[in-house]
Amino acid sequence: MENQKTDSQPKKTPILTRLARSKAARIIGVVILIVLAIVGAIILKTLNSRVYTDQADIEAPTITLSPTTPGVLQKIFVNVGDHVNADTPVAQVGNQLIQTQVAGIITSTKNSIGQNVSPSDAIVTMIDPTTLRAVAHLDEDKGLSSVQVGEHVVFTVDAFAGKQYQGIVDEISPTARQGDVVFNISDARETQEFDVKIRFDVTAYPELTNGMSAKVWIYKN
Repeated sequence: MENQKTDSQPKKTPILTRLARSKAARIIGVVILIVLAIVGAIILKTLNSRVYTDQADIEAPTITLSPTTPGVLQKIFVNVGDHVNADTPVAQVGNQLIQTQVAGIITSTKNSIGQNVSPSDAIVTMIDPTTLRAVAHLDEDKGLSSVQVGEHVVFTVDAFAGKQYQGIVDEISPTARQGDVVFNISDARETQEFDVKIRFDVTAYPELTNGMSAKVWIYKN
């Protein structure tokens, strides 16, 4: 008799279990949505707080060594890649010795021994490695207006993938790069490209050399 009475009672436990599970699933779903919203907001804030470009490289200003008067190029004393000190003779034009004014690295020489050259001819070119900068080439509509001198920069170079370098914005070019006009299909306008020069500690990163390709992240203040 007791067994029959027990069997006749409604089985509420499975229903309550399903309700509990349904409620738990809704709570979990809400929690997941909140977490996704927070993560999305963080990502959006991060993206809006920085300017990125993969159009960048390591550069130093080119130093041109030329004669002060016309004459015949007699000798070249240096080769491309040579490290030279200040006041080092690099070439002879007529009786004139062409000398460096600062220490640096030879990047090119004029191969025209025996020919007449003029003061407008670059006999030897060089760079001063202490003036190396990471130079980002930014389109005018890709965050250029928000970049300011002194902002923190993180950059990488293709030659040393995975290693990050630190720097600060040192200079923003007031004029567009010559010959670097990008055609914007979306509005049929030409987009100008500007240089943003980034200073870094060259003594801390001796592996960085002129001409290396780079990627740059500029963090807005």
